[in-house]
Amino acid sequence: MSRRSLNVLITGAGSGLGRGLSVSLSASGHRVLVTDRFAERAAETLALLGSGASGSSHALDVTSDESVQSLFRELQGRRIDVLINNAGLQHVARLEEFPQDRWNLLIEVMLQGACRMSRAVLPVMRQNGFGRIINIGSIHSLVASSFKTAYVAAKHGLVGFSKVLALETADVDITVNTICPSYIRTPLVDAQIEAQAKAHGISQQDVIDQIMLKPMPKHQFISIEEVAATVEFLAGDAARNITGQCIVIDGGWTIQ
Repeated sequence: MSRRSLNVLITGAGSGLGRGLSVSLSASGHRVLVTDRFAERAAETLALLGSGASGSSHALDVTSDESVQSLFRELQGRRIDVLINNAGLQHVARLEEFPQDRWNLLIEVMLQGACRMSRAVLPVMRQNGFGRIINIGSIHSLVASSFKTAYVAAKHGLVGFSKVLALETADVDITVNTICPSYIRTPLVDAQIEAQAKAHGISQQDVIDQIMLKPMPKHQFISIEEVAATVEFLAGDAARNITGQCIVIDGGWTIQ
């Protein structure tokens, strides 16, 4: 685990996992750059870090080249040690009922957005001779579930993207990895529970028990703290030779 204070940029940090990671990493002494499509949500997360925390909040739409460029102009070459590509969303529907614009948006945010942000931050990391790009994947980077074609495609694509980028950055102390947790109880997952109950014609509790937790031998939601601890490890010097990997936190789902 790194004991250094690092500058950590997190996308989609206005709620859910991004907000939780911001709070946890700030509590560990890191300087967090909180970004979100909605500036007010980013500011709310920053306020949760406490008066003694070192950080800043910024509006960022990862689907927009101009928004990404504007952020980096605002940062004025500020050192960024760790980029966490976390921004995400979900839509649950059969493919033939899946609105094409919604399908495209999921790919734009979770795959193209990671590409935009990584491209933008790499020159700074190369200049500093150090960097960690940590992509927030999913159990759905590795397996599939019904009614989630766009999400599964984006998260699978993120793994391939990470592997290639790991090869391209192997000449410097930059690593690129993907954390793949199964379900974390966040507002995004709560929305999925409701949507899947409707799609499958079952109760919300049955979605939790039979769809989300049943494939996991440990039958527990993953905690934000578990993901944050994995980020801390990957950000440290001890993980300098771990790159292009999927770090799976799934309660045993994929070992069966």
